[in-house]
Amino acid sequence: MQELKDRIVKEGKVLPGGIIKVDGFLNHRVDTELLDHIAAEFGKCFDMDAVTVVLTAEASGIALASIVAQHYHKPMLFAKKAKSDNIEGGLYQSEIFSYTYKKKVTLLVSKEWLHAEDKVLVVDDFMANGEAMRGLCDIVEQAGAELMGIGCAVEKGFQGGGDRLREAGVNIHSLAVIDAVDPIVFRE
Repeated sequence: MQELKDRIVKEGKVLPGGIIKVDGFLNHRVDTELLDHIAAEFGKCFDMDAVTVVLTAEASGIALASIVAQHYHKPMLFAKKAKSDNIEGGLYQSEIFSYTYKKKVTLLVSKEWLHAEDKVLVVDDFMANGEAMRGLCDIVEQAGAELMGIGCAVEKGFQGGGDRLREAGVNIHSLAVIDAVDPIVFRE
């Protein structure tokens, strides 16, 4: 998606360790118009009429997933990273290693909101090593639901997470895959 790539080049920053900072428009301060354009692009990649729920992980994926869900009139569900007292009826859980936080976290989804008849589109703003996506796919499988695919705004292709998931047969569409960071080089 050229609009997204242009914003990454113009406004993104590369920090030490290959961290790509796009928090001025994607995952801290959010350009909702851009996110709506991303949602429309996902509609070209996935059968949004068949999708019954949009799933993401807490926290930075929530803005994009919400706009995708609103754009297609679907409910949005996010995996929490900590159990709260208001979750009832059991949990689907998947332990992942967070690249962002450099520690293990457990993704949690209430069994009340994800069911075997669901057709799930996983959406996230960013993919590095693919652990969050793997954990969300695991939760979808635990529920017996159907994974329709993964829609990702920005993928760090040089970390291989998306490629590993593709090799495992997951339908992934990333709108900007970055293969190198100095300078930023996008996969064609």
